[in-house]
Amino acid sequence: MQITTRVFGEITIDDEKIIHFPNGIIGFPELTDFALIHDEEKGTDTIHWMQSLQEPGFAMPVMDPLIVCPDYNPEVDDELLNNIGEIVPEELLVMVTVTVPKDITKMTVNLKGPMVINAAQRKATQVIVEGDEYPVKFPIYEILNKNKQKAGE
Repeated sequence: MQITTRVFGEITIDDEKIIHFPNGIIGFPELTDFALIHDEEKGTDTIHWMQSLQEPGFAMPVMDPLIVCPDYNPEVDDELLNNIGEIVPEELLVMVTVTVPKDITKMTVNLKGPMVINAAQRKATQVIVEGDEYPVKFPIYEILNKNKQKAGE
């Protein structure tokens, strides 16, 4: 599939890379098909993009929450995961959305609304984590800087 994106220009998405969100994503229930892509030059260990295939101008920055919150392990009701197929822990990928304001020192991730992806089935859902343990706006700029400095040592 060939699409023209806002972030990456014209790209080709292999059919086996398409992730289906049966219920769409929070705020955009009509957007159900996405591809998880990343900037080849920057590698795969930080920010990826959840690129909509229905709306090529729509792409959300996402990342693995364990990079900025190593003990991230929200309890998610199994019923919320019913529509993404059989759950095999080794096949699950969890991503959280990244908000990057003009002042990047105020960059945050949403630990309250993770996307749970069943990699084997290529199906996903976005859930809301109950309780107050994980915030909607978790600051990450300092954490990313520390991680970068450690990697450079």
